[in-house]
Amino acid sequence: MFQYAAAAGSQSSNILGLVGPFVLMFVVFYFLLIRPQQKKTKTRNAMLKSLKKGDKVVTIGGLHGTIMEISDDIVVLRVNDVTKLTFDRGSISHSVATEADSK
Repeated sequence: MFQYAAAAGSQSSNILGLVGPFVLMFVVFYFLLIRPQQKKTKTRNAMLKSLKKGDKVVTIGGLHGTIMEISDDIVVLRVNDVTKLTFDRGSISHSVATEADSK
């Protein structure tokens, strides 16, 4: 009877020994991959929400321009004195800070 109890106790430790590394791998993946990606997405969404008329931006394709009009999902950029181009708001890569803005 004691042999069965001892065998059952060793089986539960074997299961824990098999599941433990998977849990550890998930925790490592969470802190190395998932969490930083969530932070990056959160900061990008905050940047897109804070855009306003007159901001200088760069699109994902590398086009530099100044925001002339902005709505919930569309941005109109002025790239020179005459040319205005329409983009999706999500195609803005980042905002460019000028020296006048920092002073």
